[in-house]
Amino acid sequence: MRKRRMVALVAAAGTALVVTPATATADPAPPADSAFQKVTLNDHPGEPMDLAVLPDERVLHTTRSGEVWLHDPSTGLNTLAAELDVYRHDEEGLQSVAVDPGFDGRDNRWVYLYYAPPMDTPVDDPSTPDVNEGDAPTTGDPSDFEPFEGVARLSRFQLDGTTLDLSSEQRILEIGEDRGICCHVGGDITFDGDGNLYLSTGDDSNPFESGGYAPIDERADRNPAFDAQRTSANTNDLRGKVLRIRVQADGSYTIPEGNLFEPGTPGTRPEIYLMGLRNPFRIEVNDNGDLYVGDYSPDAGNADPERGPAGHGKWFVARDAGNHGWPYCVTPDMPYVDYDFATGESGEPFDCSAPVNDSPHNTGLTELPPVEQPEVWYGYDESPRFPELEAGGIGPMAGPAYDFDPAATRGRNPVAWPEYYDGMPLFYEWTRDYVKGFRLGGNGEVSSIEDVLPSTEFSGTIDMEFGPNGALYVLDYGKGYFAENPKAQLARIDHIGENGNHTPIPQASADVTNGTTPLTVSFSSDGTEDPEGDRLRYEWDFDADGRVDSREPNPTHTYIKNGVYRATVNVTDVGGKHRGRSASAEVEVIVGNAAPRVEFVTPSEDLQFDWGDVVEYEVSVTDDQPVDCSRVEVTYVLGHDEHGHPQTTASGCTGSIETTVPEGHDPEYDDLAAVFNATYTDPGAEGVPALSGSAEIALEPAH
Repeated sequence: MRKRRMVALVAAAGTALVVTPATATADPAPPADSAFQKVTLNDHPGEPMDLAVLPDERVLHTTRSGEVWLHDPSTGLNTLAAELDVYRHDEEGLQSVAVDPGFDGRDNRWVYLYYAPPMDTPVDDPSTPDVNEGDAPTTGDPSDFEPFEGVARLSRFQLDGTTLDLSSEQRILEIGEDRGICCHVGGDITFDGDGNLYLSTGDDSNPFESGGYAPIDERADRNPAFDAQRTSANTNDLRGKVLRIRVQADGSYTIPEGNLFEPGTPGTRPEIYLMGLRNPFRIEVNDNGDLYVGDYSPDAGNADPERGPAGHGKWFVARDAGNHGWPYCVTPDMPYVDYDFATGESGEPFDCSAPVNDSPHNTGLTELPPVEQPEVWYGYDESPRFPELEAGGIGPMAGPAYDFDPAATRGRNPVAWPEYYDGMPLFYEWTRDYVKGFRLGGNGEVSSIEDVLPSTEFSGTIDMEFGPNGALYVLDYGKGYFAENPKAQLARIDHIGENGNHTPIPQASADVTNGTTPLTVSFSSDGTEDPEGDRLRYEWDFDADGRVDSREPNPTHTYIKNGVYRATVNVTDVGGKHRGRSASAEVEVIVGNAAPRVEFVTPSEDLQFDWGDVVEYEVSVTDDQPVDCSRVEVTYVLGHDEHGHPQTTASGCTGSIETTVPEGHDPEYDDLAAVFNATYTDPGAEGVPALSGSAEIALEPAH
């Protein structure tokens, strides 16, 4: 492994917090990893974004392309509950999902989604391969930028059985977006015990032309997306914030007491609870109302006295409204420098005790609240103050705090986590693939940090949530770029005890997975095992209608109608001392339509290129239907440390894309790549929905 030449800038002020190791008598020893089991619920989750557990233990999860999937633990089935039409240029799409705190499946069936509606935003015209009309200009005047002004929308919908009724939509809140340019449009939804809804929003700002430091480009002809002062530091804008509202019966909302600005204050939005955030991708509220937030700064590898601190991640507990500094400060003692992008000259460091937003893009107050101190902050290298966080990339995620319920530990097959974790907020690192537990002292400071399930494999965990049964539900994004990646999955982590009974580990396969009717398929459960070797019951559902079609381990079925079928085998432990645990596996069978095969003709992986070069591409599509090149989409992603930021999407079998100059990265030591992802969706066939195929190629820079 190459050692990073990166310097972590650590605050040394008296307000800094000190982590003291827990004494041997402070807490009992944590349960052994062998007392837990990670059970896969859906290993074909699309490009997963967020999850929500229903009171009956069914699980919803979203994909960025607009899908809402529903997992039913009683049958093991994963069914498509809804598919929204969403705008997708770079990181936009369908983001978060949440369940109303009063959801009972009868009188209250509300499910909340945060997504980007298509609107009339320009998209690429495949007939002009040398021009991408979907890219917003980086320079121009307001009339050039106006067509790309859009919104992200918070709405709620009724869940009718297994279907999310899109016609029942209540539009609650819309947040402005500058489309056609990357980045930071994520959002997370959570509720507190009083029923208040919290929505986190990204700064919607481009970080790639500011050297890895604060994007505060105020030049008159620049796209406003290069100035985060217009959003995060703007008291009159809802981006780069955590919003707090109270949704009413008709979908309108009121403002609870205690937000950052009183309703009616000129130059402010009353919805704002926290401001000064860059991309608070995950937030959680515990049972006493504490709000946990993970956020991070740009990617500079080293501090620069002319520009500001190196990249840092941070985690904090918000008990009151406040300003958390971006884009002026990482912490109260780590200011950025007021840099003039027109002259290339540096001014003075910003005053974190009294920040001033004098950007011409600011529509709110000039004088801002002081910057709050986070509980935890860390850089790329091992932090002297928080060494338990180790070294690596920076992708902090605020996880939930476990609320132990003794009733959940009783019953025939309890899966609830033990009391040891009661009240402990979890912290997970998207780039470092671990989960940590933060022990909080009496004043709310982090008194110790400990490993949680260090032997369990996590792969780009993008969301986690405790269910009503006390188990931890986990959504793994996998390793890759804006697709269904290897190791992506929806899973549940059960506590089964030191000598508990494990859930079976099912496998499903088929001798053929596509063809014309009638299609006879021989299914197999070979490879299925039970860790205790107990007797197993097999229940196959060939058409996802909720009825058992066969109880044979290796059945045969003939499909006589066109369609896409997720054939599922649900395997239950029926032997041994503790029985009744079940898990499922599935295999997709396509009848009447074949998924297209997509390949890159050019570029090839040995292409020599430098950042800023224009890369010509040609995509080949093979399908059982006539190929329409206008349905080909090629997305260029700036790959960085096994994750990436999509920069643009072009249409057509041929075209060209200009690669990004990755300012703020050290090409010699950062793991950078130019990633091209091609997707083709056919028009479908009679009785069969449209099917997609994709290909991906990652180019290593020559220098």
